[in-house]
Parts: sequence; C-alpha cells; structure tokens
Amino acid sequence: MIRQSIHALKSGYWPSLVGAWLHFEVSFMVWVLMGALGIAISEEFALSATQKGFLVATPLLGGGLLRIVIGPMVDRYGPKFIGLLVLAFECIALIFVWLLASNYLELLCIGLLLGFAGASFAVALPLASQAYPPAHQGLAMGVAAVGNSGVLLATLLAPRLAYVVGWRNTFGFMVVPVVVTAIIFWLTVASSAQPRVQKDSISIRRLLHNALNQKLMYWLCFLYGVTFGGFIGLASFLPIFFHDQYHMDMIAAGTMTAFCGLAGSVARPIGGHLADRFGGTALLQGILPAVAVLCLGLGQFLSPTWGFFMAISALLLLGFGNGVVFQVAATQFRHIMGTASGLIGAAGALGGFLLPSWFGILKDLTGSFSAGFWVLACLAGLAGLSVLVVHRSGRYSIEESG
Repeated sequence: MIRQSIHALKSGYWPSLVGAWLHFEVSFMVWVLMGALGIAISEEFALSATQKGFLVATPLLGGGLLRIVIGPMVDRYGPKFIGLLVLAFECIALIFVWLLASNYLELLCIGLLLGFAGASFAVALPLASQAYPPAHQGLAMGVAAVGNSGVLLATLLAPRLAYVVGWRNTFGFMVVPVVVTAIIFWLTVASSAQPRVQKDSISIRRLLHNALNQKLMYWLCFLYGVTFGGFIGLASFLPIFFHDQYHMDMIAAGTMTAFCGLAGSVARPIGGHLADRFGGTALLQGILPAVAVLCLGLGQFLSPTWGFFMAISALLLLGFGNGVVFQVAATQFRHIMGTASGLIGAAGALGGFLLPSWFGILKDLTGSFSAGFWVLACLAGLAGLSVLVVHRSGRYSIEESG
C-alpha cells in the first residue's frame, strides 16, 4: 500500500501539492486558534457556556460563508492568486485580534474575519485536484487536507505560548508563519495552476447555479456537515469540554485535544486512498454508525481515560470519513472542484459552527454536556442510514468513478 501511494504521488505535480498542504495547514491553525485559546479568553471575560460555544464557533461560521464565495473565485481566477489573497486577509484578522480586541463582542466580529483561514479549504483541495490525474484524486486531496493537523499544532502549542506571552500576543505571533507560508506558496505552486473555466465564459453566479442543480451536491453537503462539522466542531470545543467536565488545566486540555486532532488528520488521506480502491459509500456505512456509538459513550462521562479514548476514536473516524466524502466529490465534480469544495466545505464549516453552539446552549439549559453528544450521535446515525439507502438504491453511480 505504501509503494502504491508513493507511485500515486509521483503521478502529479507534487510541489503544488506541498503548497496546497502548507496553505491549509497554517490556515487551519489560524482558524481554530480561538478554540485553542478559548479557556484563557473565557476566564478573562467570565463567559457562560453559551458564550464559550459561540466564541469558538464564530470563526467556523465565517469560514463556511466565505467558502461559498472563495470556491467559485478559485474556479474563475485560479488557486494561486486567490490563495495569496486569503493569506493576506488572515494576517489582517490576526492583527485585529492582537491589537484591537478588548471585549467579547469585538472578538465575535473579528472571529468572523478569521473565517478567511477556513476558506483556505476551497483553495487547497481544488489545487491538489488540479495537480493530479482522476485515478488518484482521493489520495491527492487527502494529503492536502492533512492540513487538518493544524488543529494539533494550535491546541498543542498555543496554550503553552499563551501561558508565557498571553493569548493576545499569541495571535500576533501567528502572523509570522502566515507570511512565511505566503512566500512558499508563491514559489511552489505552478504558474500553470490556471482557472478551470474561462473568465468570459461563465460567471460566479452561474457556477453556483450549476452546482446547486446537482442533487448529489446536497447529499454530500449533509455528509460533510456531519463528518467535517463533527471533526472541526469537536476539535474546537474539546479543550473547553475537558476543562469544564474533567477539570483539566489549559495545557493538559490542549494536549489531549491535540492528540485527538492528530488522529483525525492522519486518517483523512487514508480514507481518501481506500475510497479510491473500494468505493466511498461502502466505507461510510461502517464509519458513521461507529461515530454515533462513540458519541453516546462520550455522553456517559466515564473516567478521563475512557473519555479521551472515545474522543480520539471519534475524531479518527470523522477524519477518515472526511477523506471518503471528498473522494466521492472529486469523482463527480472534477471540472468545478473549486465551486464544489466551496459549497461542500461550507456545509462542513456550518456543521462545525452549530456543534459548539448547541453544546454551549444545551449545557446552560440542562447543566450537562450529555445532550450535545446525543444530538451528534443522532445526526451521525441519520447520515449512516442515508448512505445505506443510497448505496442499496444505486441511485448515484459513484463507486465505479473511483
């Protein structure tokens, strides 16, 4: 399998794949930074559970909304130009938090601007797709999307840095890797990474219209809303959960979350590669019910050891599912992959926004995090049922595309 993977990676233009991965890796760190530092921020402003939920969720909402716009712009203007533009706005957002954020409302507003970091998804995946042939789409985009491991770096390093220099200065420090990423991205991404459509031939509105006329698009949006939404939502909220439920300090909670994020990030390219070989829906039929069972277990609040085991298992399976869903998307929407990744990615980010939001609200209403996990378990079960129905009906010919 390793030899096959190496051969597959050599079949395309790997420097562009490196640029796509780095863009997403560093941007993902920026995107989840509010969640990684949520404990320190919430203690300074004495936030309620609901306010904590919206604090870490707002950048995810911003990313979801911006992906809808950035995706078609990538198709029309090319991933290299739009990718550099996204990194520039990330720097602006980080500077705003560093120098201007003085209250909770300002943090929410700037959090929406941090959504530009989440929009990197609509740059990195189309770039990886463009650099590789159809037979290796799942693996190529899975490698680019290993940038999910930015959650590992953010949750592992940011709390430690904040302990020394403060959480505001931690945001300022992140400007440096973003600038370095912009330079490397400009140097590595091929100048031939051009728009997929001619500027004069089709408008952004038309691209969105064409994509939204595809019924399969809505189903994939739902699946990604559960898999990626579950991954990014839990990764953003777990530090607060571990702190509030198991009374861990900021560094310990961040470290636990980092390992959970690492598991999901490593699993993503494996999911994409196996979907290339065996088909996506066959794999999702087992993944999603298992996620539902794990979420029910997390809601029982067993020992911290069991809680960590179930959390890392859930994020591993969700990361695996992310790769599978996008392998299916790549086989169906290759010629408008920017638009498709923007829409499907937006659904995932929206799911990520809703998860910490409902966790915070339900915690204030019920006094427990259990209800939040039960909602996620129900959604994962429903998604698994939809895959079973689609797979057995043969309504979409997606297996042979891989």
